[in-house]
Amino acid sequence: MIRIIPLAGLVLLLHTLASCSDGKPVAASAAPRPVTVARPLQKTITEGDEYTGSFVAVVRVEVRARVSGFIDTVRCNEGPPGKQGDRVFVVVPRPYELPVEQSQADLERAKAKLQIASLDVQRAAPLVRNQTVTEREFDSRRATERDAAGQVSAAEAALKQSELNLEWTEVRAPITGRISDRRVDPGNLITGGPSGATLLTVIVSIDPIHFVFDGSEADFLRYIRLSKAGGRPSSRDVQNPVAVRLADEIEFKHQGRMNFVDNVLNPKTGTIRGRAVFDNKDGLLTPGFFGRLRLFGGEGTALLIPDTAIASDQSRKIVFTVADDGTVGTKLVEPGPIVDGLRVIRSGLTASDRIVIDGLQRARPGQKVKPEDGVIAPVEPVAAR
Repeated sequence: MIRIIPLAGLVLLLHTLASCSDGKPVAASAAPRPVTVARPLQKTITEGDEYTGSFVAVVRVEVRARVSGFIDTVRCNEGPPGKQGDRVFVVVPRPYELPVEQSQADLERAKAKLQIASLDVQRAAPLVRNQTVTEREFDSRRATERDAAGQVSAAEAALKQSELNLEWTEVRAPITGRISDRRVDPGNLITGGPSGATLLTVIVSIDPIHFVFDGSEADFLRYIRLSKAGGRPSSRDVQNPVAVRLADEIEFKHQGRMNFVDNVLNPKTGTIRGRAVFDNKDGLLTPGFFGRLRLFGGEGTALLIPDTAIASDQSRKIVFTVADDGTVGTKLVEPGPIVDGLRVIRSGLTASDRIVIDGLQRARPGQKVKPEDGVIAPVEPVAAR
């Protein structure tokens, strides 16, 4: 069916189309889009850098027996801390008691021979003067005495060695620390000695504890120059303060100090290893825990902005600025650590710059926007759930 349009309606439609084609675009489409701008927050801060690292024991000892034999008893208390000198394993001692008894008998026999040789020398001394005993005979008796004395010394050394082997059948904790699980059960034969000895368990010290991390070459250079300028002493010379927060913490609660900076950079990663030490009286900090460390970097005035105001241009960080006439520009910045929930800007901004803090998606370099004043304020930490 063909629909017939009335002539009056057709004229009205053509007139409407003509008026739309001759008219100007809607004014709202060309109006500058609104964005929120603010000047960076200027504040005196205790500056520092943050690094990810992990806790490691100051001392870690693999417990091995010094003598071979069958395990008699296991006395190690797995898990809770133990004290230095605690008996943790016992090797069947009987095979080492017999050599002690044998050495004691050998020592008594050697002492008896020495006694006889000494008496022979004493008796021959006056007889040499009246030539009843020749000097050769006398020298022979004195040599026999010295030989007997040497046999006594050898017997004493053998006795000490056998007593030491017997003492080593009791494997004691070499350090105070937390004991791992036992690797050998009673009744098993183990190998002792300086090489190839059987691993029995592992003990790690708990208090104090180390925190190891890697810093970038750029940070290392900056700290060297800062030290030479007198702004902050090097951590190689002074135990600069540090703080660490654990994975479930939002504040840097644990206070420590630097105690080591490596002497070379890793050529593969371009980083240098640092180490801090922490008191750990309550044993909370455990070897293997990961954490976030904040290293003291001196005090000074810094500019702070929200992290959300920073955009990425490939590997560079930029912020959008707004001029007095509303034109959007960009500035290349060097971000620093987080302070009071805001990002420290090391370079690239001035305190008078107006930066876009909200509406970044509406800001285009070279275009105009409608700036609305905002405020940058410190952010209170959110409680962990």
